[in-house]
Amino acid sequence: MFEKVNPQHPDKVADRIAGAIVDLAYTSAEGGWLKSNPRIAVEVLIGHGCATVIVETSLSRAEMPTQKIIDIVSRLCPKITEANQRIVVVPQDEYLAANQQQKLRCGDNGIFRGKPVTEEQKRLAALAQILYAETPFDGKYILANEEFIICQSNAKREAIDKAVNDYCDANLIGYKKLTINPLGEWIGGEGVDSGATNRKLGSDMGDAVTGGGLHGKDLSKADVSVNIVCHIKAQRASQEVSAFTAIGDEVVTFRYADGKTESVPYDEVVEQARLYIFTQYGSFEKFAEWGLI
Repeated sequence: MFEKVNPQHPDKVADRIAGAIVDLAYTSAEGGWLKSNPRIAVEVLIGHGCATVIVETSLSRAEMPTQKIIDIVSRLCPKITEANQRIVVVPQDEYLAANQQQKLRCGDNGIFRGKPVTEEQKRLAALAQILYAETPFDGKYILANEEFIICQSNAKREAIDKAVNDYCDANLIGYKKLTINPLGEWIGGEGVDSGATNRKLGSDMGDAVTGGGLHGKDLSKADVSVNIVCHIKAQRASQEVSAFTAIGDEVVTFRYADGKTESVPYDEVVEQARLYIFTQYGSFEKFAEWGLI
């Protein structure tokens, strides 16, 4: 079973805002996107015409001006006016900041896992992107035991039915049942629902969900970098890959399902994750649209 949500789902809009703010930190910090190592953690809550954004960062207010954060929220949530945005920017905790002063070390405690993406997950992810391209509004999709459940706002039932069947016919996919918008047509979006950062990790990570979240954090945070590298290694090895970290770790040991282990310096883990984000997505904001799957 697998659930996918599209980039206009309120939770994903919150993730995208958080990702765009992290992009701002990387582009503002000395060295730019490919070389800088800013510290930042962002939480976003949106809904019903309001937005609250809390940013903890090592960067100065000049590097992370409030107006630029307001502009990001306004771009991704045009219905939320500047007057209804609460932006809080505070320095990173001094003890956490000290952890990174001498060299790049793990910024989180946590357990992490990468799983090979299944054919079921690939099918639903592809169908979700097709439906979103045709109807770029809030949508949620489930595939379970060859049964599709499609909830797509701002769309006619007949159009969704045709898109699903065209996709299944073109890819020789059969299904037992198709359920479309069980309560009828709907509007969706943050006007009728709330959205929060990292609330749709099942959509982003499939079977690999453990603790922590992918979005709204810099690459020193293991939630981001170790999760990404576990995912990369799991796809390459076609088996589960796991790891655990303590804050301050300088090496991460990856454990494969077949018993193999691999120890990687933390700064190399960060660079592998940076390269993946940059080459596969181009930005943290784009990464937040669909996640790892």
